[in-house]
Amino acid sequence: MAIHASSPAHIETTETFVRLYVFLSQYLDRCRDEAARRSFPEAELQAHLSATKAKMLDIMAVNRVVKDKVAQECVRILTLGETCLKQGSANASVVEDVKREREILQNKTIALSDLLAVFRAAEN
Repeated sequence: MAIHASSPAHIETTETFVRLYVFLSQYLDRCRDEAARRSFPEAELQAHLSATKAKMLDIMAVNRVVKDKVAQECVRILTLGETCLKQGSANASVVEDVKREREILQNKTIALSDLLAVFRAAEN
């Protein structure tokens, strides 16, 4: 999902949102699945996640309300993931919270991916 220098702002914003939600989803997947942790090195995931989050927050600087919502969402998910990694599957409520957040991220990713496809088709 490469972002092109010539992409209109709405396409770049949507692409960045999709990337952010994919990386957050991967982070949550790693919390519950050892194979997922091994398949994508932690340092690499954290680097991609940090860069994408920073880019998203920079893009969102034009709208403080949305920027704050995105920042809070990232903190909530990353904190939940840390808790899950520390407690493992021993805490059923944390596992359920991870599942719920993962489903929310999946729905957002699907909706944004569809929107991105429409934006790209309209550009051609």
